[in-house]
Amino acid sequence: MTLAANVESSLNLALYIVPTPIGNLADMSQRAQEVLHQVDLIACEDTRHSGKLLSHFGISTKTMALHDHNERARAQYIAELLGQGKRIALISDAGTPLISDPGYHLVTQVREAGFDVVPLPGPCAAITALSASGLPSDRFSFEGFLPSKEKSRIDKLTGLMEDPRTLIFYESPHRIEYSLEAIVQVLGADRQIVMAREVTKTFETFLCGSAAEVLAKVQSDPNQQKGEIVLMCHGFIQDDEEAIAAPVLATLRLLCTELPLKKAAALAAQIHNVKKNALYKYGLEAGL
Repeated sequence: MTLAANVESSLNLALYIVPTPIGNLADMSQRAQEVLHQVDLIACEDTRHSGKLLSHFGISTKTMALHDHNERARAQYIAELLGQGKRIALISDAGTPLISDPGYHLVTQVREAGFDVVPLPGPCAAITALSASGLPSDRFSFEGFLPSKEKSRIDKLTGLMEDPRTLIFYESPHRIEYSLEAIVQVLGADRQIVMAREVTKTFETFLCGSAAEVLAKVQSDPNQQKGEIVLMCHGFIQDDEEAIAAPVLATLRLLCTELPLKKAAALAAQIHNVKKNALYKYGLEAGL
């Protein structure tokens, strides 16, 4: 049995979430192509943009625009089509749908209507860039685009200032310099960052170093202010003396007024779900 026949026979009634290449057309999976061939309708973020991709792969399936401004209304329509036995695919302009792209309301409404949602694995700029960044990848937080207004951008970064996870942002070329300046201001000039640009494309580049160093490279080279950008920041690293939060220390000090240090450290650790050895060590050094 051919792959096409196999996909056709197994393509159940569902909404299919189909990733598309973020730059290199060779990253379009065979399964993604076959699903897009077999569904009855493809919902696209931009039908003109997606039309070029579909044409390249000889896919003539009917398309429909689904974007931020019409998603709620179109979600109802797509749920009705599924109720009529139609199979639907969702694609974005590039990468995996719903990752800083439309689709959340659609998926929610389709699931609430009782229909299956089938995700296909595939390209995602955030994960692709992270895998080559050299930054910790065991824990990370994808934060989408930073706010366009300066105050909101500063407030957003301030809220993430002590987040220990690697932070991942998408950024547009005309705002990358402002975002890097905000990172230097809020997260610190020494915060290690990686700026991945045009990932999987001809002019793919990775700029690594401190926030101040990457900002200087971007300011000195206009080419670094072009294309699609993924910005990644090393998580906050606490100094040993700052590792114990102030409320925990306050509890420890209060308990030490009535209990021996060892017992006070054990109780404070239990109350705040922290390690008692660190509290005991602090207490000894502080003379509690």
